[in-house]
Amino acid sequence: MNFFLRFISSIILIPLVILFLYKGSIIFIISLTTFCFISIYEWIKLSKTFFIKFVGSIFIIFSFTSIYILRYFDNEKSFYNLIFIILICVSTDLGGYIFGKVFKGPNFTKISPNKTYAGILGSYILSIFFSMIFYKYYSSDLSFSNLSIIHIIFYVLFVSTISQIGDLIVSFFKRKAGVKDTGFIIPGHGGLLDRIDGIIFVFPILLILLIKFL
Repeated sequence: MNFFLRFISSIILIPLVILFLYKGSIIFIISLTTFCFISIYEWIKLSKTFFIKFVGSIFIIFSFTSIYILRYFDNEKSFYNLIFIILICVSTDLGGYIFGKVFKGPNFTKISPNKTYAGILGSYILSIFFSMIFYKYYSSDLSFSNLSIIHIIFYVLFVSTISQIGDLIVSFFKRKAGVKDTGFIIPGHGGLLDRIDGIIFVFPILLILLIKFL
């Protein structure tokens, strides 16, 4: 039942997110701002101290600001760049969920009881699989189309790793708060933060790296 709800939620949410990113302008800004405020609200409810609430809220604002900056950094190709990153994060989450459920095995850490070694492997496998399919058909639309396949795979592994670390960080705070989910806004997933916990860590780091190497 939970998988069915996750699947239905995903096939509704993913096209909406793609539409918001594609449209840009005011639609993109409104949706981004709305998601940001929902995430902050969930984080404040989750956190126990004022310091953690404050620092986490500032980080979330920075994260969503990073998405905005990256969306307009290269107007011709930024849309496809963002879709590529989101695809990696979503397939990372999907691979971890499927492989973890099917193969089970020992837990990776006590922070997240559902995080298994099989799930980590599945996250990498599915993120590489789907990103390579995307890259095959849309490589010319990406800003880094001149990179070799090996470099792209390393890029995918890097993004997937950051996404999984983000998931563990949010899981740590959920565990400390004694809750399973950050909210209940998305059926099958829980809160918005449960869905984007990896993504909100990926975009700020990519923005920092972009600025550093430019």
